[in-house]
Amino acid sequence: MKLRGLVAAAITALLGVGAARAANVEFWYGNISKAEEATQAACAAFNATRSKDRITCVGQGSYEVAMQKAIAGYRAKTHPVLLQVFDAGTLDLMLSGAAIPVAEAMPNVNWNDYIKATKSYYETSSGKLYSQPYNASTLLFYANMSQLERAGVARAPKTWEEVIDAARKLKASGSTCPFVTNAEPWIVLEQFAARHGEPIATKSNGYDGLDTEYVFNRGLIAQHLTNIKQWRDEGLVRLDIDTRAGKFVAAFMSGECAMMEASSGSYSQALQAFGSKYKLAVTMAPMYAGKERHNTLVGGASLWLMKGHSDAEYETAKAFLDFLRKPEQQLAFTAATGFVPVTQSALDILKASGRANDPQFATAAIGIESMTMPSTPASRGIRLGFYMQFRNFFTEELQKAFSGQKTMQQALNDAKARGDQLLQRFAATYKSVKLP
Repeated sequence: MKLRGLVAAAITALLGVGAARAANVEFWYGNISKAEEATQAACAAFNATRSKDRITCVGQGSYEVAMQKAIAGYRAKTHPVLLQVFDAGTLDLMLSGAAIPVAEAMPNVNWNDYIKATKSYYETSSGKLYSQPYNASTLLFYANMSQLERAGVARAPKTWEEVIDAARKLKASGSTCPFVTNAEPWIVLEQFAARHGEPIATKSNGYDGLDTEYVFNRGLIAQHLTNIKQWRDEGLVRLDIDTRAGKFVAAFMSGECAMMEASSGSYSQALQAFGSKYKLAVTMAPMYAGKERHNTLVGGASLWLMKGHSDAEYETAKAFLDFLRKPEQQLAFTAATGFVPVTQSALDILKASGRANDPQFATAAIGIESMTMPSTPASRGIRLGFYMQFRNFFTEELQKAFSGQKTMQQALNDAKARGDQLLQRFAATYKSVKLP
C-alpha cells in the first residue's frame, strides 16, 4: 500500500470510532501539542479495531508529571498498565522494580528491526530492551533562510563558527535575535557532548557503574557554555527570557529569531508556521570546526509495561504496542509531528514510497543520519541516577551565570557539586543492586 493510503487508513480508523467498550486499559503519556494530537489519534485508531477491550489514553501534561504520578500511583496500586517515560527517567524506571522489560514480556517481537539509535538508550548495558521506543526525536538546526539570505548568508551554517558569523551579519542587518536557544541541558549539555564525543560523567556516562561523577565543568563543554554567555552579551544569542514570544521555539516560528537548535519534534509546527512566508532549512546540529562528528542522542520517550496488572490487561496493552509498531502508524505519527520513525521497516517503506523528500518527512532521514553517526562510549546515552533532578540543578546554575550572579565556570562547578551529591545518594540507595 502506498504511504498516502496508509496514512489515510489511519485517519479513516480514527473517524470510525464507536462507543466505549467494556475492558479498559489505561495508558498515561506526557506528550503535548501536535504529539498529543497524534497520540490520541493512534489511540482512537486502535480502539476502532477492538470489539471487547480498549485503551484509554490519559495525558498528564508533561513527561515529568506522568512519571511522578505513575510512581506514586504504583505505591498506591492506582498506576496505569502502560506508561510513557522520557529519556531522563530511564535508569530510575529500570531500577524501580515497577516495570516489566518489554523484551521479556514480548519475546516474539523482532526487536532488531528497531534502528539502533532509537533503542540503545532504553537498553541495559548488556543490550536487553526495557521499553518500546515511541516518539523518537533528536537535536536539529533550524534556519529561516529568508532572513539569512537577506543578511547575505547563502546556506544554513554547519559549524559554530559559521553560526556566529551569520549571527553577526544578521545583527548588522537589523535582527534583534539572530540565534535562539533555551540553554537547557538536553540541548546545550547532552546533545552537544554526544555529537562532540565529550563525556558528561565518568564510567561512560554511568553505563559502566553507579560510582560515577560529573566532568562537564571542564574541556569543550565548559568552553561552549562560556561562549554562549559571551555571545548573548554581544546580542548574537538570545534565551527564552530575551524574546518577545517568551519561548525560543515560538520566537523562531514567528520570525522573531532567525536560527535555533531544537528537537526534530518541533519541525511540523515550524513548517506550518512558516507556510509561504519564510523559507525553512533544517540540518544537523552545528559542530566546532575541526571536531569529528559523532551521533546525537535519541530524545522523546518510550513506553513501559508496569507491574501489578492482570493477564487480560497485559494482552490488550501488548496488542496496542504491536499496533503502534506498525510502519503505517509510525509514519502517520512522523507526518503529524516531526518525530522520526523508530524501525527499519518503517524507514524502508518511506523510502520505497517516493515521499522521503516530502516536506512533512524532512526530519526522518536527517534525524536518523544524525543519530547513526560514529559512536563513542560518551555518545551512547545517559545512565545517571536522579537525572531529572540534576537537569533542574543544571538549569538553575546556568540561569545564575546568565543573570550575572556568578561566572559561567563557577556555575558549572556548582552544578557539578550538586550533581555529584545526587549521584552519591543514588549509588547509596542502590548499593546492593546490580546496574542493568
